[in-house]
This record gives sequence, structure tokens and C-alpha cells, in this order.
Amino acid sequence: MSEQVRVRATISDVADAAGVSRATVSRVMNNQATVNADLARRVREVADQLRYRPSNVARSLSLGRTQSIAVIVPDLGNPMFQGVVHGLTEAAALEGYRVMIIETDEDPTAEPTAAREARARCDAVVLVSPGTAEQQLAELVSELQPAIVLGRGMVDHSGAPELAFDFAAAVGTLTDHLTELGHRDLVYLNGPTSSVANLARLDGFDRVQAQHPQLRIAQLSCGSRMADGYAAAERVLASRATAVIAYNDLVAFGLLARLNEIGVAVPQDLSVVGFDDIELAAYAVPPLTTVAVPKLELGRRAWEHLRARIHGGGADDEPNFVPELVRRASTGPVAPRRSARRRQPRQTVSSLAWRHDQNADVLMADDSLPLLRYDRGEQMATVHSPRPYAHPVHTLAGVPTTAASPRDHRHQHGLSFAAPDVNGTSYWGGRTFLPDVGPTLLANHGRQVVVQRLADRVEQDAVLRERLRWEDEYGDTWLTEHRILTGSLLPEAGAWALGWRSKLSADVTDITFASPATSGRHGAGYGGIFWRLDTVAVKAVFSELGSGEQSVHGCRTPWVAFVRQGPQGSTTVILEQPSDGEILPWFCRVSDYTGACPAVAWDAERRLPYGSTLDLGLNAVLLDREVVPDEVPALLATLPASAPIA
Repeated sequence: MSEQVRVRATISDVADAAGVSRATVSRVMNNQATVNADLARRVREVADQLRYRPSNVARSLSLGRTQSIAVIVPDLGNPMFQGVVHGLTEAAALEGYRVMIIETDEDPTAEPTAAREARARCDAVVLVSPGTAEQQLAELVSELQPAIVLGRGMVDHSGAPELAFDFAAAVGTLTDHLTELGHRDLVYLNGPTSSVANLARLDGFDRVQAQHPQLRIAQLSCGSRMADGYAAAERVLASRATAVIAYNDLVAFGLLARLNEIGVAVPQDLSVVGFDDIELAAYAVPPLTTVAVPKLELGRRAWEHLRARIHGGGADDEPNFVPELVRRASTGPVAPRRSARRRQPRQTVSSLAWRHDQNADVLMADDSLPLLRYDRGEQMATVHSPRPYAHPVHTLAGVPTTAASPRDHRHQHGLSFAAPDVNGTSYWGGRTFLPDVGPTLLANHGRQVVVQRLADRVEQDAVLRERLRWEDEYGDTWLTEHRILTGSLLPEAGAWALGWRSKLSADVTDITFASPATSGRHGAGYGGIFWRLDTVAVKAVFSELGSGEQSVHGCRTPWVAFVRQGPQGSTTVILEQPSDGEILPWFCRVSDYTGACPAVAWDAERRLPYGSTLDLGLNAVLLDREVVPDEVPALLATLPASAPIA
């Protein structure tokens, strides 16, 4: 039996069957508007019946274009470049253009040959972060036109459009963020020596150093890939820097992996930042602080410029893109060992005031010493139940007393109002305890959202007032809260005090506060205004009922004190429940970590009927010395009256 071979229909077959010329078929297939609509419809019907498909090669010869463009990238393994290519490909495809991608493996000498060969086969070329020398690149771009250069500032771009980043400004943004956290010893992990982006970053560091000569900014040779960051960890630690700026996010990922292996806590021991904000940055451990480059948008804008050039038009260059800071959990205050030079108490502090900072409010002593940073928590991971929190909280001598996202409990953030179960939603973070199941990670994490804030003064005290919504995992509001944070000086004691007041209103429905203890986990009655202390060794914990964790945990005592012995000497943190309210049982931990709170639902659920309110509070006194139990009542007696809450 002979096998039949199907012959592909040609443009002549369609022309003969439709009774038109080949030119008419060509115009119809190329969507030209010069053909009568009825005639065009008849030609398309015939083409469908014959299963005719235009030849791309023939079309390219007819139009004088290949309907394709080439993209030259240094490293396809870098998600930064992948994002640019994706945005460009997506935009070009909408107009029938294909994208050919060529990788030069970070070798600038390979770029000219690759670009010329690509241009011979494509209608235009995109050069992404080229490393070719300035004069040679200008000549190359002139030869390749239509062409566009991305991510590379050029003095002479020979008429080609250009989209670049202001990496020097981004370096300034990152260093400002780190210096606000107290860092003065920084190290930069260099990218490839041929990288123009790396040179731009170095220019940014030169500018920062000129403006802030007190900073120490060391440089270490590294690279652009995760393995490079992994291999650099020991050299980073040897530099004794308190914060690291990696060439890109991939380098930062490798560094984080190695630091985790050798037991270096980030950000408690070392802060780490990256560049680019690739998608995985939000999922690093801890989530990576970085600067965001609009990768997809850059690719789309590149196509708009290139399309205009292909069709004989032009477009002006756009202002340089300035990457924006994305603040996450990989950065924190300078490690306590580096704060030793501030160990002596500030005996001359005369005033406290709140100063608004990016995503936070800072309590300042005499406008020069930050005592407390109150972060809105907007960058916290969802699994941590995002909420405002105070961290770091310092003594007058600059000794930190709080921890944020510690390695043992990532969801614990300094001083915050954290509740494990409010009508089934977790405002604590991490796992939820289920009867007969145990701790289980659920998608039930809510968030506390600040909707209004006001900083003012009440006599000598600095007062921050807030109104918040407690939203569940679906974005619905369960509770509204009026919150007041008050900073007060205690000059006779050489100390300062922080007051926290919260009034919760059940404006929507009945509210039930629960805890693992109310679900059957004995002793786990945590939840309330919770103070997570840092890792400094606790020398003693006591209350008016006795000493030791067991004497405090679960007891209804007005106050509890933690005496800590660190490299900077002894400090004491006294926590007190306001005398005008109900004395709640204390949840207290010292053995595995240090933290305490007056428990809202210690061993029984607490119900808040619709239309009612719940008032809670916590006072703290922070001293740069060891306190004995007999001193505490007199110290607490010096606390000022609480500011009135709305």
C-alpha cells in the first residue's frame, strides 16, 4: 500500500482558490488594512480550508524584517537578568516578535562578537549590563542599530536609547539604613571586576565615605554567584564588620547559608543586605533586606523604545531608575559587643521625644541617643503575624534589651502585643497548638495595621498614640485598638521607663482570647504585651514572691525583674503591671530563652462581648546596674501617671 504524502498549501494555491492575486493574499495574511473586508474574509476562509500557514522566512524577506530580536546577557543563571528578559519577551510577543537570548558568561570580550552575529539574524539587539569598554561599546552600539543598552550608564551612547540604574544612590540608601541601626563597620562583597554595575556601586561607596568619614567601609573580592558568597563567609567574619553589603542577592544567599552552618545569627551577630530584590529574597532565612530593581518593568520599557527604533522612530532616554529599599529581617541593630563604647550611662539626659523614621518611630534622648525603635512591622513575614513592635530597646547607656526574630523563635519580635488565638486567628506567629494534634503550622496568621498615629508630649513625657485594626487572615477586622507608648525619664534612679497601654474594642462581634494552655498544653498560657529579651545571660529573675523562673511563672504578682550580666556589665529590666488594672498571671521563660508577659488567657479563655472593651498595660524600668528585690517597690513608685487613653 502506497503512503500518501500531504503537500503543504502555498500562497498560489490560496490565490487560485479565492480568485485573487498572490499580492492580495500576502496583504491579508500580513493584516494590512488596504484590502476590502469582505474580500479579506473570503481569503481567510479559503486559507483555513486549505490549512495554509504563511512562511515566516518568506514573510521576513517580504517585510525586510525577521520579527525577532536578540538579548545579550552576562549570566542567565541570575534571576535579575531573567526578570528583565521575561518582561521584554512578554511585551514583544504581544506584537508578534520572538526573542533570542545569548549568554556571555560574564565575559565582556565575548559581547561584541555575540552581538554582531545576533544582529545579522535579528531586527535589533538588547545589551543588558554590558561590560565592554566605553569607547568600544559606543562604536558597537552605533554599528548594531537598532539597539538599546540596559543597566549601563554611558557618556557617549551614539544615539541608542538607554535605561540605567542609579546604583550609587542605591548604595547611599543601604548605608543610610545600616547607620540608622548603629552600624559603623561595614564590608562590601565586590562583584566581578569587569562589571560596570560593580564599578557604579564602588562609586557610591566613595561618595558615602566622603560624606561620612567616621564609617569604616572595607571591600572584599567576591563575585556574582551564590558559591562566591558562601566562600566569603570566613573572610567577612575576620573583617570584624557588623554589617555586610553583598554585590547582589545571590551572593547574599550564599553568605547566609554559610553563616547559618557555622552558627552566626543574622541579624543579631551580623546584618546582611543584598541588591536586586529577586523573587527569592523574600523567602531567604531570614528574609533579605535589599534594594529593588523593577526588572519586569525595565524589560517592558526596553521593548517600547526598541519597537520605536525598529519602525524608524525614536524615544528620549529616561531618567535613571533608583532602586528602592526593601527592609526585611536580615538587618538589625549593631551587635551588643560593638556598643561597649557607649557603656557609661547618660547622666545628663534632659528630654525625650519621638522622631518619625521610615516605617518606624524612634524615641530619642536629647535628640542624639536612640532609646527605642518602634517599627510598624509592615515588612514582617505573614507567618510571623505582622504587627508593630519595639526593637531595639536600649538602656540609657545604650545596652540593648530586646531581640527580634531570634533563631529559637523567629516570630518573636522585641516588645509587641502578641496573642496566639483570637477567634481562631493567630496574632503571635509561628505554629498553632491544636488539641490531640500538637503544634501545627496553619494559614491563620492575622496582622495589626496602624491606621492613625500621633506623637506629642504630656508634661515631661514623650507620648506616641496609635489606632490599630486587628485583621484576620482574610483581611477582615476583628478588633480595634487604641495604643499609647510613653517614654519617661527617672533622673534620680539614672534610668528611664517605658509605658504601654492598650484598649481593645469588640466593635464587630464577640471576641474570645485563647492560648495553648486553654487547649490542653499545660503552662503555655502565653499571649499579651510580650517582652522578648535578647541573649545576654540572665543572672537572676525574681518578684515579690521569690526568685527563679518557677516562682514567677503563672503567679499573680505585680512585677518581675530580670538582672542580666553581659559584656558591658549588669543591667536590670523591671516589668510591672499597672496598679489600676487586674493583675494577670505572668508567663515567664528563662531556661530556653528569656521573655515574659502578663497572660491574657492563662488557663481559661477570656471573652470580650460585642460592644465591650479590654484595658491592658505594661510598664518597664531599664537600669544600667544590678537591682536587688528590696529596691524595686521604691523604683516603681517614681513612675509617672499614665497618659489618658482614648
